[in-house]
Amino acid sequence: MSTSDPAAKIEFHAAQAAQLNRYRFGLKTADFLLCRNCGVYTGAVIETQKGRFGIINTHALRPAVENLADPMPASYDGEVQTRRIARREERWSPVADVPW
Repeated sequence: MSTSDPAAKIEFHAAQAAQLNRYRFGLKTADFLLCRNCGVYTGAVIETQKGRFGIINTHALRPAVENLADPMPASYDGEVQTRRIARREERWSPVADVPW
């Protein structure tokens, strides 16, 4: 489950930056962050004219976070690139500068 909070700020840290794999799906609008060793998806980052925004995978957090809200189903099939970017700028969290 991925989540974000437009009123918060996300900081990504990689103990071994070389083990971080970035992958872009179909519309290639965001970098999805995956561990090269285990394949765990940790989050995603998009960089736009308005800044850098991201989401995190709550299942990858340690220690695990308790009492999260139930996930809401979502489908973005058919979403065009400009709408996808605008939605992410609106809903994703601002991202602090990343060292990698």
